[in-house]
Amino acid sequence: MAWGNIYTRRVKVFTLALVMYLDYKALQKREKWVSKSKRDALWEKLHERNAKRVLKVIIELEGMWVKLGQYMSTRADVLPDAYIRVLTQLQDSLPPRPLKVVCETIQKELGKSMGDLFLNFVQVPLATASIAQVHRATLTDGREVVVKVQHEGIKAIILEDLKNAKSIVDWIAWAEPQYDFNPVIDEWCKEAPKELDFNREAENTSLISRNLGCNDQHDEKVPANHVDVLIPEVIQSTERVLILEYMDGVRLNDLVSLENLGVDKQKLVEEITRAYAHQIYVGGIFNGDPHPGNFLVSKEPPHRPILLDFGLTKVLTSSMKQGLAKMFLSSVEGDHVALLSALAEMGFRFRMDLPDEAMDLTALIFRNSAPTREEDEHLKSYKEKAKLKKESLKLSQKESRRFNPVDAFPGDIVIFSRVLNLLRGLSSIMKVRINYVDIMRPFAESVLQCNIDNGPRLNAQWIYNTPVHSDVEAKLRNLLVELGNANKILGIQVCAYKDGRVIIDTAAGVLGRYDPRPVQPDTLFNVFSATKGITAGMVHWLVDNRKLKLDENVADVWPEFRSNGKDGIKVHHVLNHTSGLHNALSDLSREDPLLLCNWDECLNRIAEAVPEGSPGQQQLYHYLSFGWLCGGVVEHASGRKFQEILEEAFVRPLGIEGELYVGIPPGLETRLATLTVDTEDLSKLSGIASRNDLPSSFQPGDILQMLTTLPATFNTLNVRRAILPAANGHCSARALARYYAALADGGVIPPPHSTSSKPLLGSHPHIPKFSAKKIDKKSKGRKSKGAYEALSTSDKSEPVTTDEHTINLNGRDESHISIDSVPTAGSSRSSNNNNITNTSATDHHEYGSKIFNDESIHDAFLGAGQYENMIFPNGSFGLGFKRIKSKDGFLIGFGHSGMGGSTGFCDMNNRFAVSVTVNKMSFGSVTAAIIKFICSELNLPVPVEYSGSGGPDISASLEKPIIN
Repeated sequence: MAWGNIYTRRVKVFTLALVMYLDYKALQKREKWVSKSKRDALWEKLHERNAKRVLKVIIELEGMWVKLGQYMSTRADVLPDAYIRVLTQLQDSLPPRPLKVVCETIQKELGKSMGDLFLNFVQVPLATASIAQVHRATLTDGREVVVKVQHEGIKAIILEDLKNAKSIVDWIAWAEPQYDFNPVIDEWCKEAPKELDFNREAENTSLISRNLGCNDQHDEKVPANHVDVLIPEVIQSTERVLILEYMDGVRLNDLVSLENLGVDKQKLVEEITRAYAHQIYVGGIFNGDPHPGNFLVSKEPPHRPILLDFGLTKVLTSSMKQGLAKMFLSSVEGDHVALLSALAEMGFRFRMDLPDEAMDLTALIFRNSAPTREEDEHLKSYKEKAKLKKESLKLSQKESRRFNPVDAFPGDIVIFSRVLNLLRGLSSIMKVRINYVDIMRPFAESVLQCNIDNGPRLNAQWIYNTPVHSDVEAKLRNLLVELGNANKILGIQVCAYKDGRVIIDTAAGVLGRYDPRPVQPDTLFNVFSATKGITAGMVHWLVDNRKLKLDENVADVWPEFRSNGKDGIKVHHVLNHTSGLHNALSDLSREDPLLLCNWDECLNRIAEAVPEGSPGQQQLYHYLSFGWLCGGVVEHASGRKFQEILEEAFVRPLGIEGELYVGIPPGLETRLATLTVDTEDLSKLSGIASRNDLPSSFQPGDILQMLTTLPATFNTLNVRRAILPAANGHCSARALARYYAALADGGVIPPPHSTSSKPLLGSHPHIPKFSAKKIDKKSKGRKSKGAYEALSTSDKSEPVTTDEHTINLNGRDESHISIDSVPTAGSSRSSNNNNITNTSATDHHEYGSKIFNDESIHDAFLGAGQYENMIFPNGSFGLGFKRIKSKDGFLIGFGHSGMGGSTGFCDMNNRFAVSVTVNKMSFGSVTAAIIKFICSELNLPVPVEYSGSGGPDISASLEKPIIN
């Protein structure tokens, strides 16, 4: 063994690196002048030459460098064949230590002579590794064993090598920050010394053997996720000597012997992979060193893998185990939200918001194994994408050289990633393909099983621990538990206001199929078309502020819209779903759903669309086009961005900051619920006939396809961050209910939401990302001239004065706002709400202020009274909202549901507002059961669309499912 001090060893390492670097650079320069036919041969010779140099130095230095060489020898997926061929020698054996030294160590550690310990001790070792060598022996009781003996003085060598490696890594990180391997070396420095204690290895070996059930007998029923591998029994151990049961087997990389035995290599490597999946996800303790030298294959059929050497063993905490399971499953599902929350839980911190890169990286980590050439293509493709992303950041040369997106890297991931890489290398060596997704998924799912699939039956915290506001809420929670036990609910929020006060605010279940964290009151759910009710409200808000008229031609506000015969479409046609553009954008969604994330492209397509009929002649649900029709009107009428109007009109006045978005900003990923579908509910759709109240591109067959594909699409961050004003609202139930509670009272802001709900509503930092394009002055309609032009570019806090009006920074025209607000006609608001003084609550969200001032605003929403001629006779929709009727046909309110079951509506006559948000998408049967229950308990009329039968055994009619 090399006994040179740390400086001598460092010189050898640096000299090797320098020689190899110059050798490779020289050939790079030369190959320009060499014919293509000779280049491959030159590179092969170069790889062979340098591989031998590496092997020579590793054998000379030994210690930790042998571990590095063994790791390199398994990376057939990334290293040239010459390195694999040469460094494979390190897996077999190193030069043995003198037998005398070995025997002295054994006698010193065990306190007995060799004769007292063994009947026979084979002098030639079975193998010599970096830390110890192994001899076969027979104990005095006749048992065949192997004796693992630690090299004399190896502890000092390993510790010095770690210091050496740490100093090299520090230097590299300083010189080339993009190659900062400190997280890797730090984890090695923490874990590698543990290999030097064989008592620890003995404990790990026994524990993993028990976890895998290696000694269990299964006469009839084999347990789920059982792994068929062998692990030697521990006989005795000290710090430097370990005695194990002898198991006769063939080395894993002895392909000729395996062939002669008739071993199925594919099945063999699959079982090894399953064993590691079980160790990581089920047992939470795994061998971090699965190189070929640590495996044997039993000679007797069924030729099971024998797992050896549990010195480098990693123990995972319960939270880290769950994080790894979530990381794997979310990567497989393409779920950006769950992936980023998993990475955050595990301790990853990123300097930049790069969700796509995180997904690409994890997809690369968990990719299926493939032959070397295909692996090269995978890596090349990944590097090309990373390079393009880096270029898109437009960094300077100095910034680019020092660019590293990771700010914190959890050490547990180092050994985990190493194991996956070693297993992939093992597959390459064995020349088999392994589908890691299929093999590892059941084990990863088992980690989260108890938190998710068991629902409230075995999860006492399934209902989030918040105060009960009323008797009806207490009863509702019992119903939610029943529905949860019937597997109808994954995650849910329910909030309701009565007479301006919160009577229900309940959260229950988990954030996602692979995210066992509890749903909280501030969790954000995608509410799909319930977003339309918010978008419609923004249009009415501009009308209320005299920036728009309902009977105005859209083309007068939005000049580009005039093309292709659309100059007769008015704003009220858009709100009433009678514009004739019901199928607009349907081709875009089929062409490339991600194009729907491009705000400008969608507005352009809407402006260029051709109507399918005359405006006002037919009411067909504008399932996609509604949002961009309204969004285009909002931006062109105001001259400002869609999200700015949303903020000013509703979010700030209602005090719902941080809990209502259309297009979420970065930083909210950990509060997002992940979508899935109720497959049982979906199966009922086949019996639903076509509906004449829906457009041709939105019939039951299309809906079924959408419901099955939408979760995968809408769980990606690029979709969630996009402005889809028809279908991409993200909110909590308490924010949506507060919105409808205000609308129920004609725009009067309710009292503050219950302070017992934690965190408080509106307490989150709220920094919306305004990604919509500002409107060019030249393209604005007449409404966007004057004061709003100044506002669109002004950052000043003082009012902007024009010759027409004085306007606050929030952009509201206050010239017409009445001082004394009068209760909306038809409401039964109690006397303490009368004669409320409007003090412009836009930035202060004061109780009693108003977000609408028109006393006939309810008529405007419903298309009643003076607005009756603006809607389609006897149609389902008013002006932007679904008209809510009781079972006996009376009009009682308005609202909007979303595909999948989330909904919000209000009964204005009874001053009642309710919202339900869900992440397990169905046809609204769960939502119907909940709303029917609440209305019945409060003795309120039940809306006809929610009046079917409900409960845990839901059999509500799906003839007209809640899909709007």
